[in-house]
Amino acid sequence: MTRAIKKLHVKKGDVVMVVSGKDAGTKGKVMTVFPKTGKIIVEGVSVATHHIKPRGMGQAGGRIEKETPIYASKVMLYCDHCKKPTRIGHRFLDDGKKVRVCKKCGETLDN
Repeated sequence: MTRAIKKLHVKKGDVVMVVSGKDAGTKGKVMTVFPKTGKIIVEGVSVATHHIKPRGMGQAGGRIEKETPIYASKVMLYCDHCKKPTRIGHRFLDDGKKVRVCKKCGETLDN
């Protein structure tokens, strides 16, 4: 049995705010999107420490901090115009192009 790929409300490069969980209130940029699992990686959110073993002569080991995936339902798109997290609406421009708009202030969110 195959799973359907979920359509996510955020895209790579969007600025989002985490609304639930341990990082609630944190803003960050979406770095990677995984539609199959419904998860995203946000810059600076859900950071885990990984211990790296040196693999060769002269190569240093140590600890690195790496972002881990979180569910996309835990984030909302951040509107730079009204400075708040918002839901997304859609509107067609005069030239027929479909754009995403802020539900709170009505400003266009797509660049």
